[in-house]
Amino acid sequence: MRTTRAASAIFAANRARGEVRFNVRLQDGVTRRGRLHESGSLRVRFPSPEAEGLSAVLVNTAGGVAGGDRFDIDITAGEASRLTLTTAAAEKVYRAPAAAAQLNIALKAEAGAHLAWLPQETILFDGARIFRRIDLDLAEDASLLLCEIVVFGRSAMGERMLHGEFVDRWRMRRGGRLVFAETVRLDGDIGEKLARPAAADGGVAIGTALIVPGDEVLVERIREAAASFGGEVGISTWNGFAMARFCAQDAARLRADMMTVLGRASGAALPRLWLN
Repeated sequence: MRTTRAASAIFAANRARGEVRFNVRLQDGVTRRGRLHESGSLRVRFPSPEAEGLSAVLVNTAGGVAGGDRFDIDITAGEASRLTLTTAAAEKVYRAPAAAAQLNIALKAEAGAHLAWLPQETILFDGARIFRRIDLDLAEDASLLLCEIVVFGRSAMGERMLHGEFVDRWRMRRGGRLVFAETVRLDGDIGEKLARPAAADGGVAIGTALIVPGDEVLVERIREAAASFGGEVGISTWNGFAMARFCAQDAARLRADMMTVLGRASGAALPRLWLN
């Protein structure tokens, strides 16, 4: 018993913790960084400033996410500002024999602001366990371009995610009103569940894009590119926003489809890290 408790204490003491909190504001017509707080293994870097907007790149110096790790991200785009966020690389979530990893993301866009959350893929290794929470708080006239891609195993390396746990909780408020709420849970024999025709039909990569505001005109513009999609893509609109769902047999195919949708949804260029 003592050995087990000691091992548990050592495990807990060696878990990665990371936190990034910052805001941006419009100053003399240009988006500038405001207050910034970083701690643990999570960092944010700001490449060369753009003409009006600001770009930020999140970096996890822990080299991945393991069981028991916790990362918190809290970002606010101030009134009329423009902010684009991405990650330095795909995030890898490793096997978790005990406690699940936690990732909490809170994004806020104030009046007239534009916020683009465009991280690269999250790759789940076999046995990975992660709870992710995404909370979006938008002013009525703020705009949002958001995407998330989840890959179950590295198929290019002959690896598959067979078992584990993935819980993904999304909540979006617009003008203080809840307009979207969803919780996805995949656990146990994930490989078998993804193989079901009504689930992913054998696909190993899924994705979601949220576009605010969104209407039927936008949906039709994206559907015009349907012939170029390498995987399955469905898009619809309600409550004043549009959502696209993706499923593909490999991450590269889904990434290409996501880039097509994001390109048609916004005239702005994707982060350069997406093009490498």
